[in-house]
Amino acid sequence: MSEPPARARTEGPADSREWQPLADQIAASVKIFVDGVEALAQGGGDETVPLLLLEVSQILLAGAQLGASSDVILPGNWEPEVGDDPDLDALRTGLATRLSAVDEYAEVFDPYKDSLCLPFRISDDIADVAADLIHGLKHYQAGRSLEALWWWQYSYFNHWGTHGGAALRALHAVVAHASLDVAEESTSP
Repeated sequence: MSEPPARARTEGPADSREWQPLADQIAASVKIFVDGVEALAQGGGDETVPLLLLEVSQILLAGAQLGASSDVILPGNWEPEVGDDPDLDALRTGLATRLSAVDEYAEVFDPYKDSLCLPFRISDDIADVAADLIHGLKHYQAGRSLEALWWWQYSYFNHWGTHGGAALRALHAVVAHASLDVAEESTSP
């Protein structure tokens, strides 16, 4: 199999003040995502899947902005502690309950290295994305915007981008099947 294309490296902003507008934009997107998925986990009703599709799409746009940015490098290459990881069991359980009929799906984790489909759950993916984003948000809220951006970018490439992309494909498939299968049934003789 061929190797994925290398990402272009560019010179980044000279100091953390130049990163601040991007940090503010990503932090706002993170807050909207976390608030949105928490609300859906508590009671999204019939609109849970389409609204999750929207939430995941929007946070992946923020991730793509991080991916298109030059590498964020921390001075001293050291990340300060942010405290304990968030307890997202209620989020995961709430989403699993609301998605029970469609929560489990199969995915090729890395299309350049894997050839087997692996089992995944949308509820796990979204909780994993939220955990990574909240970690960075803690840095941002503590006034460490550069650390927040570094974490969001690193974890986008390393973890939450993959889980978000997989969840997006699964959610899209559910919405597409709901629409197209109904259209086929109504037009069949």
